[in-house]
Amino acid sequence: MTMGQELSNASIIRFFAAERDRLIAYVHHLIDDAAARDGEDIVQDVALSILSRPDILIPIETVSAYVYQSLRNRVIDYFRRPKIMISLDDSLDDDDMLSLADALSGTAPDAESEAARSELRRRITEAIEGLSDDQKAVVVETEVNGRKFSDLSEEWNIPIGTLLARKARGMAKVRESLRDFKP
Repeated sequence: MTMGQELSNASIIRFFAAERDRLIAYVHHLIDDAAARDGEDIVQDVALSILSRPDILIPIETVSAYVYQSLRNRVIDYFRRPKIMISLDDSLDDDDMLSLADALSGTAPDAESEAARSELRRRITEAIEGLSDDQKAVVVETEVNGRKFSDLSEEWNIPIGTLLARKARGMAKVRESLRDFKP
């Protein structure tokens, strides 16, 4: 290690020690929905990678600019990382009888409740099929496909208020058709 390198690493270490809270706050600003742990992990990861960089003979001229750009790049990598998501409705067994929600709640479905669920699904599907094409399209796109009204409004060139009204009328008809259903 050369004298210049030791000074460079020492200045980087001092910078991270002095600016730790600001760096974590910066990462949290970039990642709105991240847990506190993610921000600290990203800062720590960047510090480690800077201190163990292979081009150690090239001095860092502006430590703060280098660190903040490194943090920004690491956050971009964080967003690119695939997220593993498990649906509560996914089956845990081969028979598709026990879902994660059931396992967490401690209630395993019995044949009667599964039959009631199946009947409810069938009746909801029939009720949606009975809607006008305009109402059905809005209900399916927002409730089934998870689309936003603003996206639909732009794509279909229909005002958001009109889409909201269509969905409200459609959902009222679906609720009305399910009124006599008692599982």
